[in-house]
Amino acid sequence: MSEDRPPYPPFTLETARRKVQAAEDAWNTRDPHRVALAYTPDSVWRNRDRFVTGRDEIVAFLTEKWERERDYALRKGLWSFHENRIAVRFQYECRDAGGQWWRSYGNELWEFDEHGLMLRREASINDVAIEESDRRIFGPRPAGEHGADFPLH
Repeated sequence: MSEDRPPYPPFTLETARRKVQAAEDAWNTRDPHRVALAYTPDSVWRNRDRFVTGRDEIVAFLTEKWERERDYALRKGLWSFHENRIAVRFQYECRDAGGQWWRSYGNELWEFDEHGLMLRREASINDVAIEESDRRIFGPRPAGEHGADFPLH
């Protein structure tokens, strides 16, 4: 029996938006085990300069990430979609162990299997140091703001 993670491809505008919001919601839990379940057991990632394969490596990667990136809060936005692929732009904020706040800007390319699990994820990310007073992402997005665009800077 296979695992299912709706919505399934081929995506429509509505289902692509739901898939992006579900990913944002899951990542904002900062629970590596929960997040890893959205990926195929042999999922392949490129995250910045790191290459990760399979759920065990995804869990290890995310565990390290969220130990390092404290108070992590993410916003994702649908950029484009076609059949079983989705392109996303995102921003997240976090602070490091020294207390410096960061805003990270990125783009992701996603490819899904027929069960709605992500086969491939490629993420390009740039970090900008910010003052705490410049923060604008605080915790998970309220339901009333799902799908809302967010400013570039």
